[in-house]
Amino acid sequence: MKGPLVLSVASEVFPLAKTGGLADVAGALPPALAAEGVAVRTLLPGYPAVLKAAGAAQPVHTYDSLQGGRARILAARAAGLDLFVLEAPHLYDRPGNPYVGPDGKDWPDNAPRFAALAKAAADIGRGAVRAFVPDIVHAHDWQAGLAPAYLHYRGEPRPRTVMTVHNLSFQGQFPAELLAPLGLPPHAFSMEGVEYYGTIGFLKAGIALADRITTVSPRYAMEIRTPEFGMGLDGLLRSRAGVLSGILNGIDTEYWDPAKDPHLVQRFDARTLARRQANKAALQARFGLEPLADAPLFGVVSRLTWQKGMDVLLEAVDDLVALGGQLALVGSGEAALEGGLAAAAARHPGRVGILIGFDEGAAHLVQGGADAFLVPSRFEPCGLTQLCALRYGAIPVVARVGGLADTVIDANEMALVASAGNGLQFAPVTREALVLTLERAVGLWRDRDTWTRLQQHAMAADVGWRRPAGQYAALYRQLVAGAA
Repeated sequence: MKGPLVLSVASEVFPLAKTGGLADVAGALPPALAAEGVAVRTLLPGYPAVLKAAGAAQPVHTYDSLQGGRARILAARAAGLDLFVLEAPHLYDRPGNPYVGPDGKDWPDNAPRFAALAKAAADIGRGAVRAFVPDIVHAHDWQAGLAPAYLHYRGEPRPRTVMTVHNLSFQGQFPAELLAPLGLPPHAFSMEGVEYYGTIGFLKAGIALADRITTVSPRYAMEIRTPEFGMGLDGLLRSRAGVLSGILNGIDTEYWDPAKDPHLVQRFDARTLARRQANKAALQARFGLEPLADAPLFGVVSRLTWQKGMDVLLEAVDDLVALGGQLALVGSGEAALEGGLAAAAARHPGRVGILIGFDEGAAHLVQGGADAFLVPSRFEPCGLTQLCALRYGAIPVVARVGGLADTVIDANEMALVASAGNGLQFAPVTREALVLTLERAVGLWRDRDTWTRLQQHAMAADVGWRRPAGQYAALYRQLVAGAA
């Protein structure tokens, strides 16, 4: 069935630009939607790496002035994706992180930088590129949050809009005096519009003005309507509950495939789990851990932040070692956590190994070699690493929040009897609760038959994009039908 035309708007898209899970989703969803008959073009900023990948792109729209300089929309195809690239050197021709400067602080002009992206999306939505006039403009996170606003305030006719919240804690708040420079009308600065506690809220604008709101797991869609998880937007989200839904993320199961993964020393599948032992040995060697086959090895690939519960993991490291376990961790983030984990590795040589920073090969080796995978997040909209862990038979040990709770089935007594468990959950996110669950994990691991069954259940989980893509396609079709 032929579906609607969709313009996806994102500030990062894997493999062209990536700082987190948003890029993975924005890169993997369009090909999955193609199987549903939905044609997607993705608009993203013209960072240097993106322009290089775009090659001989074709200009399709020109701005004499867009947020302080000349700009062009380029049509290109790269990394298997149909793209629009917003070429605006005064906004995007900068090295390193898309959002943060060399001083570690946000770029001071992030408001006009990402307002320009949203303005370009709205212009494409209204026919600026004649060859592609979308039925749907799908905005991802705060960086694209003004796209529904620009479309809303210019009136009908317009394409329908979807706002996806990947992480509510990143909201994009900027001074009110930027209203006119950003090209927003005076009446937009209201509770029903872009105003948010006296500032302009990019994400708030998208949530308030989009036709539909999605987030990346059903449980998170419920959690963010509560004060505990709502980050100050719970009231607005409760008022818009009728157009809010949660659609789980997936992962690229071709890229994350233990039977083909070039980063593993031994590839395997659910029928050849014994081969994982070679990856465990390689992981131990890579992280300076003792080559112990009889020690349960816990893996972590994470940003080292409070949100991710890494302070709780740090508190539990000594207990993990006392239980006979080992820890291999890849990540970077808050200096205090980096220092604390480095101290833990020094305190437990051969038992705790850390790699500060990010290394794609090491991340894959952790998934393919660790016995269990720890995700102790305080909140987690969806999470992708636990999906990779399921795919690789590294049993996830996760906090009972958001998408972690939606994707990992706790191996409690009844789940084991029903052959349904594929991981372990714990709550609340405290050292005590985590240590108790580590004890449970070690006990299950020592029962080799039970652990093997857990791994087989994990690897059988449907973690790809087929089902989520079908849900997005259905949502798009509902929107288009409603507008007809």
